[in-house]
Amino acid sequence: MSLTQLARTKVQELTPYQSARRIGGQGHIWLNANEAADSGQFSLNCERLNRYPECQPPQVIERYAAYAGVNPERVLVSRGGDEGIELLIRTFCEPGSDRILITSPTYGMYAISAETNGVQVVDVPLTQARQPDFDGIIARLDEVKIVFLCSPNNPTGDLVDKAGLVRLLKAAQDKALVVVDEAYIEFCPAHSQVDLLNDYNNLVIIRTLSKAFGLAGIRCGFTLASPEVIGLLLKVIAPYPVAEPVAQIAAQALSEEGLLLMRQRVEEINRLKTELTEQLQKHAQVKEVFAPNGNYLLVRFTPGSEIFARMSRAGIILRDFATRPGLADCIRITIGSRAEMDAVLDVLHKEQ
Repeated sequence: MSLTQLARTKVQELTPYQSARRIGGQGHIWLNANEAADSGQFSLNCERLNRYPECQPPQVIERYAAYAGVNPERVLVSRGGDEGIELLIRTFCEPGSDRILITSPTYGMYAISAETNGVQVVDVPLTQARQPDFDGIIARLDEVKIVFLCSPNNPTGDLVDKAGLVRLLKAAQDKALVVVDEAYIEFCPAHSQVDLLNDYNNLVIIRTLSKAFGLAGIRCGFTLASPEVIGLLLKVIAPYPVAEPVAQIAAQALSEEGLLLMRQRVEEINRLKTELTEQLQKHAQVKEVFAPNGNYLLVRFTPGSEIFARMSRAGIILRDFATRPGLADCIRITIGSRAEMDAVLDVLHKEQ
């Protein structure tokens, strides 16, 4: 008997999430994973590496709470935002019977985490205006435990309409959690939904240090929620989810100096994004530049496959979304350094 047959049937059937690193590619300019172009400098104290770390490092929790504008009891730190997503599913969904709801096209890990845990997925696609179909979602609340929304949405960049979100939160009260994934919110901080946490105990917000903070490599994310939800997640999370070096770097990133560095990085990325948008809109092969709210641009080319191939030949690795519903000919471009953006424009302009 193959050892594969010993695995859960659902796992045997799964296709793993195709992250940028798994897809890979041959090149020297990597603009496919929405990573920052730099990380900054950090120091490590190795004196406590022989000890198990705190489950929830107090300094990290307190500094993130102050940064996010919430009380510390509303904060949980985890191995990236992805662990926060999975913890919510494992905590609130019964395998084999419960469901989550997603609004495609959106971040793929919501569905992967659900399927891995034996939880079904209901998909209510975005509207033509690329907003959640709030009427459609509300109509299906009795079927689901968790609704996942992404704002800015990955990969389209669109922001969730606040009035629609409030209507959904009211309809979902005592029925379902509403999770707003704000992995990219630092690039448009005025549009965070964090102020709604005090009014709606069924709202959960996912955050990360991977994007604006330039720390994708340390895997550090945050879940913001009511103290009741945080308490339930603490029952499920691993005993030592945040390594001591990660906690030290995260605390430094959330210091006054670290926050200043992050905001300077965001300012530069947003400036480069605006410049790239202006250049793309003049290009003959560009049909549409999607909402510019993250550290990336989703662009519809004519044809996308030809642009993707040209970039690849030049050693520039982008992310192709052509197989996603409604995203034919769409390519996502991470906003990297000025030199990397110049390289992208150079390839586009050379063969116009």
